[in-house]
Amino acid sequence: MHMQLDENAGASSEAATVAWSTVAAFASAVDADLDKWLAARYRVGLTEFRALTFLRDVSAKELRVSELAQRLGLNQSSATRLVSRLEAKGFAYRDVCEDDGRGVYAVLGEGGEGLLREVREPFEERVRDVLGDVSAHFPHLSAGALDGALEDVRSFLEG
Repeated sequence: MHMQLDENAGASSEAATVAWSTVAAFASAVDADLDKWLAARYRVGLTEFRALTFLRDVSAKELRVSELAQRLGLNQSSATRLVSRLEAKGFAYRDVCEDDGRGVYAVLGEGGEGLLREVREPFEERVRDVLGDVSAHFPHLSAGALDGALEDVRSFLEG
């Protein structure tokens, strides 16, 4: 019986790996599509766009660069370079924490707010279009396999 449990655990682990790999490949393909679309139309990358939305969505319109890095899944150095790019494009600026002078904040600027207003609806339409017709946008990905993988991931999350 112990051997059968180990075999089932191995099969379950492999199923989780396959399911997650399928979902990750899909997410990467969607992100690449959105990044290319944003760059072609608005001269901004997806990570820059996400950073601006994170700044917009907090009440003070600012986040410590370290917190922004965490939200974006970047290391501190990459986030610092990202904020520099946003600053060079006039979308955000840096501010130093008045309390200790060491904390550096990224602050949403007027240019960033204007870009977000301009991009919001077309971007939402693009996301709906891409998610609504997976086969047309990503013929190399099977919509059926993706559906199954999403169900598998959901079942693993629910325990």
